[in-house]
Amino acid sequence: MASAALNGENGAGAPLRVAAVVPAFDAEKTVGSVVEELVRVWPWKHPGGSVIVVDDGSSDGTSRAASRAGAHVIRHETNRGKGAALRTGLSHALSLGARAAVTVDADGQHYPDEALKLANDSSAPDTLILGVRDLSRDGAPKKNRFSNGVSNFFLSYFAGRPLADTQCGLRRYPLPLALELGAVDDGYAFEAECVLRAAKAGVAIREVPVRVFYPPEALRVTHFDSVRDPARIVFRVLSTLATARTEPRR
Repeated sequence: MASAALNGENGAGAPLRVAAVVPAFDAEKTVGSVVEELVRVWPWKHPGGSVIVVDDGSSDGTSRAASRAGAHVIRHETNRGKGAALRTGLSHALSLGARAAVTVDADGQHYPDEALKLANDSSAPDTLILGVRDLSRDGAPKKNRFSNGVSNFFLSYFAGRPLADTQCGLRRYPLPLALELGAVDDGYAFEAECVLRAAKAGVAIREVPVRVFYPPEALRVTHFDSVRDPARIVFRVLSTLATARTEPRR
């Protein structure tokens, strides 16, 4: 028997409304194909656009390319960081009535069928679902594997549970719960902060293996600094520990 989520329903029998959120910065060359594929396969169709691109102050044609491909585009006038873009996208998804949002990177690293797998996952709607990459299999650079290992170590230790991939941007965030966790970081550390706050609040966390695509290094475009950004993640983790409440979730 197919799961309720695979049938497009939650446990109450109503449609499971899951939006796709794509934070984008200077991604004109790739965001169009990302959006086209998501629009084609996405199970929840909303008149206001179930694929949401947040253009985080790009200086190129990111907004135009995303809009032409069928996305609903929200633009930050200045570059505010991935975390700020994710908060904007999650908030907009919630305003459309979405119960969850799958976040997808704009650089083409995430396959649409893997994003769809998270959208259709049969876990309860209030579960935070983390995509887990096999970085060696998928050809990630050694510096990326190292920085991810550092983040995994610190997050696992402070969250009190093993976490296999704390930097993967392919996730399903429960709404409005993800916003209520109160993550404040505007950069890449937002994703790690959400995981830690969720763990401390007793939110259910599920890890799902996903495939990702790493193009040849000469063609690779990334705004993630493999030294600076992991250091910021560690700093944010330590800051979060001082403010996040630990409580059982009922």
